[in-house]
Amino acid sequence: MDLTISVKQLGKKHPILHEKRIELVIKSPLVTTRKLIELVVDYQVQLFNSSSFEWEDEDKIHLPKENYLPVLTDTGKIGFGALYNHNKVDVIMAQENAILAFEDGLYAVFYGDDQLETLSDEVNLSDNKTITFIRLTFLAGSYW
Repeated sequence: MDLTISVKQLGKKHPILHEKRIELVIKSPLVTTRKLIELVVDYQVQLFNSSSFEWEDEDKIHLPKENYLPVLTDTGKIGFGALYNHNKVDVIMAQENAILAFEDGLYAVFYGDDQLETLSDEVNLSDNKTITFIRLTFLAGSYW
């Protein structure tokens, strides 16, 4: 099933990931929030693990162009698409971390305009709404 994913961060103009289409293998379009998170993490881990890990690879594709550099600085992270960690990611551990981060309130998940607040919330993926992950930033410090 094709899904549209968007990743945003509060207080930023540009989304981190804007409407990326991914294909998930599911039996039924009715899934819980837990299963949805696990499926997206599984897809991303497979994508990462299939990336090239050759030490001699020179990245000529991801070098930023002059007009692209301001977009990178606005998002707060300038990267060249190079992989410096050559370890494979464990899918089960990544899924557990994503579930724990959701339970701890480090990010919010929206299906269309509806927020998925618990892991047992069910969504019908056949509605083809955009799934939005919003990274939440906590305020630090206090004023006395």
